[in-house]
Amino acid sequence: MSSRVLVVDDALFMRHMIKGILVGMGHEIVGEAANGDEACELYESLKPDLVTLDLVMPKKGGLEALSEIRQKDPNAKVVVISALDQRQPLMEALKLGAADYVVKPFEKDRVEEAINRVTAG
Repeated sequence: MSSRVLVVDDALFMRHMIKGILVGMGHEIVGEAANGDEACELYESLKPDLVTLDLVMPKKGGLEALSEIRQKDPNAKVVVISALDQRQPLMEALKLGAADYVVKPFEKDRVEEAINRVTAG
């Protein structure tokens, strides 16, 4: 099933990589954001089915954005894709409601697995 996805990462090349994987899987990219502020604004206006979210970004970080998105929509599906491979941020993201966590640099298969698991329910 195709999902409407918001891709959030401060690195343009990373957004392009993630979008390429998602489009290849048949998903629709409805928006992209370069920081947590944009992510929260776009989530509210676009109401995507799924968000991919980096943790380390300028202005508002990913954990703060995740918290805000989940407060507005407790059913929001968020997959964190971040280079921050540390136990503390990972546990915090999952506690805040992230559905899965993919560590950069990632394998395409790992991203597909996370997206499929989250979109399958």
